[in-house]
Amino acid sequence: MGAEHKNNMIDNNTKALLQQGMIALLGFLAATSVSAQDGPQPRLPTIQLTAGMYVIQAEVAQTPREQTIGMMHRQTMGINEGMLFIYDSLQVRCFWMRNTLLPLTIAFIAEDGSIVNLKDMAPKTETSHCSAGPVRYALEMNQGWFDKRGLKPGFKLRGKLFKPTNAQ
Repeated sequence: MGAEHKNNMIDNNTKALLQQGMIALLGFLAATSVSAQDGPQPRLPTIQLTAGMYVIQAEVAQTPREQTIGMMHRQTMGINEGMLFIYDSLQVRCFWMRNTLLPLTIAFIAEDGSIVNLKDMAPKTETSHCSAGPVRYALEMNQGWFDKRGLKPGFKLRGKLFKPTNAQ
């Protein structure tokens, strides 16, 4: 009985190690498939946002894969088009521009649609651009889009997904 119990323990430990190894391998394969992305992801569903009198057609990157690929390998983006990254929780968010060909400005956005901060991002760089505080959204637009329209931190974007503030 003692030897049989010992063999069962070894089998259970071996199974657990194999499961952990498989999970690690799947994670590695998923990461390398994203980093090996050699073309843009297909156009994502869009949502309409407004910034004062300006209407933005924003592609929605909501899944981890969509968010990781983002604007990689895109060669053009319309004047009032962008990519909106939606997250489940409030956190400080950081972005980089590996394999991104277009110069972009990113707006880090609070739950109520207020711009927390803006960062210009140069193409094909791995410089980290982070939000100044916890945010739920990030919106990438052509570089200079916000500046040309006088939109600065504190400005509130409008859209169905933004939660209204308690103080009106």
